[in-house]
Amino acid sequence: MAIPSSLVQTPIARKISTNAVIRTVLAKGRISRVDIAKLTGLSKQTISDVVRDLENDGWLKPVGQTDGRPGRNAIIYEINARAALAVSIDLGGTKIAAAICDLLGNVVAEITVPTDPRGGPHLVNQFSDLITQLALAAGTTADKLRLVVLGSPGVLDPATGHINVAPNIPGIDAMDLRQVFSDKMGIPVIVENDVNLAAQGERWRGHGLEVGNFAFVALGTGVGMGIIANGALLRGARGAAGEIAYLPLGGDAFDPGGFMLGTFESAVGSAAMLRRYAGFGGRSASTVADLFAAFNAGETSAIAAIEETARLVAVAIAAIGAMLDPELVITGGSIGARPELVNAIQRFLPRCTPYPPRIEISRFGNRAALIGGMGIAVERMHDDLFGVKLQDT
Repeated sequence: MAIPSSLVQTPIARKISTNAVIRTVLAKGRISRVDIAKLTGLSKQTISDVVRDLENDGWLKPVGQTDGRPGRNAIIYEINARAALAVSIDLGGTKIAAAICDLLGNVVAEITVPTDPRGGPHLVNQFSDLITQLALAAGTTADKLRLVVLGSPGVLDPATGHINVAPNIPGIDAMDLRQVFSDKMGIPVIVENDVNLAAQGERWRGHGLEVGNFAFVALGTGVGMGIIANGALLRGARGAAGEIAYLPLGGDAFDPGGFMLGTFESAVGSAAMLRRYAGFGGRSASTVADLFAAFNAGETSAIAAIEETARLVAVAIAAIGAMLDPELVITGGSIGARPELVNAIQRFLPRCTPYPPRIEISRFGNRAALIGGMGIAVERMHDDLFGVKLQDT
């Protein structure tokens, strides 16, 4: 029997109804059609039609029945999280972390490997191999993945996706990474600055979840910052907002020796910390991990090196506070996640600024950019598939 014309929804109306149903299921989790109707205000007939179509297409799945209520038990539905998968990749100077996530942001498979030191096109091949490996671990194939979000060091042009400055990754600024990688995989690729992704990760599921204005400061081999201002990522005119490696702090800004890496990075990055330690007479540490071990063992050269690094970082955070007035500064990266350094920074801050911001170590450690990439991937999948923005759910 034909459905009366008064009950037939136009394509636009059906899209709005689908949007409302998906948003409700994402927000509430397991839920019955009756409760979806109550929450959305849509008719039971419309809910039945939309849920049936979503179930037939594989986006919703039944997971049980209600009980303890008067009347007949109702079927309970939830998002079929495995119906769509995406990849997040965090490219670093020494290692690459990659993960496949589902529609709800759950990690399905994850791997970390050393970065190919040859850089350039060799990295694209390495990414492709990693995705194939991850897909196998996830019980799928690479051609079933919906998109890739790639976090990379360097200054990213948001209009073109081109990486203009990435001194720690050879050859990556000499190619159209997004296009080459997308052509290689045959799926869309989003390229983003890695520290911006880390900030997005904290905004999605970390310390920045309910904070409208905060900065994520990454300290490790390199130095960078992602800025969330009034709830949105701040990029700047050329995509270089937050490139604190180039702050004229900790050295001579006119010294050509630190011009490419940046004055501040040259003063507080991992290589600088080890030079400082050696300069103070230290001999037992050849890596930053060794340096912190020596610090915890009470070695005076290690204590002096970390204290001086913390003093310089505190000055930088004071400058950030004067310019951006963040409610919160989140520290991350292999060095920024160390409580020994952060505790020292917190001691120095009140001595160089009357309004020290709250400091928190990233909830995700060195996985913050990877988590941020998954957040962007999930948001993009929800928007593309259902017209649902994550922040609306």
